[in-house]
Amino acid sequence: MRFLLLLIALLFNQPTMAFCGFYVAKGDAKLFNKASQVVLVRQDDKTVLTMANDFRGEMKEFAVVIPVPTVIKKNQIHIGNKAHIDHLDAYTAPRLVEYFDENPCNDQRRYKSMPLPAAAPKMEAADKNTAKKDYKVKIEASYTVGEYDILILSAEESDGLSNWLKDNDYKIPDGAEEVLGSYIKQNMKFFVAKVNVSEQSKLGFNYLRPIQVAYESPKFMLPIRLGTVNSEGTQDLFVYALTSKGRVETTNYRTIKLPSNMDVPVYIKNDFQNFYKTLFDKQVEKENMRAVFLEYAWDMNWCDPCAADPLSPQELRQLGVFWLNDNKEMAKINMPQGPAQNVFVSRLHVRYNAENFPEDLVFQETADRNNFQGRYVLRHAWKGEMNCSAAKDYRKRLNERLEKEAQTLATLTGWDINQIRTNIEFPAQITDEPPSGNWWENLWKDKDE
Repeated sequence: MRFLLLLIALLFNQPTMAFCGFYVAKGDAKLFNKASQVVLVRQDDKTVLTMANDFRGEMKEFAVVIPVPTVIKKNQIHIGNKAHIDHLDAYTAPRLVEYFDENPCNDQRRYKSMPLPAAAPKMEAADKNTAKKDYKVKIEASYTVGEYDILILSAEESDGLSNWLKDNDYKIPDGAEEVLGSYIKQNMKFFVAKVNVSEQSKLGFNYLRPIQVAYESPKFMLPIRLGTVNSEGTQDLFVYALTSKGRVETTNYRTIKLPSNMDVPVYIKNDFQNFYKTLFDKQVEKENMRAVFLEYAWDMNWCDPCAADPLSPQELRQLGVFWLNDNKEMAKINMPQGPAQNVFVSRLHVRYNAENFPEDLVFQETADRNNFQGRYVLRHAWKGEMNCSAAKDYRKRLNERLEKEAQTLATLTGWDINQIRTNIEFPAQITDEPPSGNWWENLWKDKDE
């Protein structure tokens, strides 16, 4: 099972046009294996958590346990629409944009100061036979919501909770008791969901829809440690945080902006997905897998360039943004009414394992509303005729630019610089050497000869 890796996966028997350029590609969550997606809507102590999963297998084998800070009532649980998460992922994804050089002969002064690319960053239900056992586990509530049967459990000790789950046909991975015990000490409850195959059949769905939970708690966090217990290797988690104030960051791990606004060779247009994945791998390696990366932070009212249209107010409401029609809140931050009104989105991407991320993710909402995006630029050289004195200068500057792009790409990805150079079309240089032969030989020749 590949599910939100802040969860414990419990299986029975199996593991647009934009100003001055345009968007041409994006790097989304689907590019990564073992990737989970969470939407966190947060204002004051109110949180709406939407969890998507990519479980593969028989639906009757799906089950999940999520630590939650309070007992969840039935009307606090909702079944969401995965299309809204996909739209949010596309809107916030790192993107590739392209620009085209104009004919340098249109303005001979233009390319004398053609800028070089930005420098690359320096890489530094209990069984009858077990009903009499005292697990010290209490079923606080039991619901069927959509295609899910949901229990809210509390427990006094981790062994009891672990045994209860095992005796009720949940397979608990080795090592879960210690992590469960830490949540019990925090007085957290446990949200347990299974697929009700009969209800799912009635509803006509053949896939698992996202689960949404609304609750109030001063804790702004995601419990990721349970998900590392039964995980092989590393996992990728995408968190899309929607707030009314500003950017969201982690407080117990460093939050680092993904390298951005770099000029890269134009051939990357056909290899952007591989480029983005390799770039992220390199950043994770650079930070020793001990950082959370900011890939996007922007007001939902607009985008430039747009990897996808901003979400509509209706879509955001479905994701849990409950303050959209609150004009008092809008007035507090002097935000004009727009398509999505006062919603700020932060996209965080983390690759983690139990060793490097021993704590759950703890967040804070900041007042920082500065825009940021993972953005990579293609600059196409002029391919037409250049019959002017500025052409030589243009070609010289272009060669310098292309070499800088090659060096940037090598730094960002670790790819071999010589191989990168072979993929780049460097223009031929114009020299000052006079044509061969006597000076008068070409004087009266017809141009068509």
